[in-house]
Amino acid sequence: MSLHKNVKRVTTHVLLAMKLKGEKIAMLTAYDYSFARLVDQAGIDIILVGDSASNVMAGFETTLPITLDNMIYHAASVVRATNRALVVVDLPFGTYQGNSMGALASAIRIMKETGASAVKLEGGVEIVESVERILSAGIPVMGHLGLTPQAIHKFGTYVVRATGKEEAEKLKSDAIALAKTGCFGLVLEKIPASLAGEVTKAINIPTIGIGAGSEVNGQVLVLHDMLGITQEFSPRFLRRYHNLQMEIKGAVQNYIEDVRSKNFPNEKEQY
Repeated sequence: MSLHKNVKRVTTHVLLAMKLKGEKIAMLTAYDYSFARLVDQAGIDIILVGDSASNVMAGFETTLPITLDNMIYHAASVVRATNRALVVVDLPFGTYQGNSMGALASAIRIMKETGASAVKLEGGVEIVESVERILSAGIPVMGHLGLTPQAIHKFGTYVVRATGKEEAEKLKSDAIALAKTGCFGLVLEKIPASLAGEVTKAINIPTIGIGAGSEVNGQVLVLHDMLGITQEFSPRFLRRYHNLQMEIKGAVQNYIEDVRSKNFPNEKEQY
């Protein structure tokens, strides 16, 4: 029996067992109760309450503006909807960089006020102290390397990362450092597939790719991108499984027409 079909609740231990068995891990973002309930009922392994809520839910250009209070609101909504998936919450920009005590305080707030299972941080060796501090409180940590959106102003672009030898070597050493420190998993974003495969073989924790090829242990996409609710964002790695933008707009237009033509409500739809 496949692990992903047999577990009632996904844990960090289950994810490690899936890596060892060669079973792929499926991860999606969610930011609210209604979508999280559907995603969880469909059988997703991990729900990421991503700081991409800054873009998707609030309309900001980057992930930087979203606050810890905002993330806690979204995460608590998701956790209330979830029975099976492991819920991971992004620590937003400014809540952990360069301040391990601040990182711990932020992570504790997320765990206490949302009921989530883990937190995720972007960065390599420069955040190891924060990772260690959070782990000391018994809070599971997921890492994130490659394209790290919170550092967009440092990079200046969303192009593929670690294509050169020096950056690739640093990414590999960062991945090994995060695994040794105690991270339970690692997101690899927008890096060459061959490098992602090397990293996956070099560490004993699951790797989750987004634009990182097929040799990783699992995949993650932003839910609104995957469902076609957002259409402005079309990177090579994104596969759209639906076109809800057109379906939703069409449904709303039909409703407007029915209201204006006095077709809604009809006799059966009133008291």
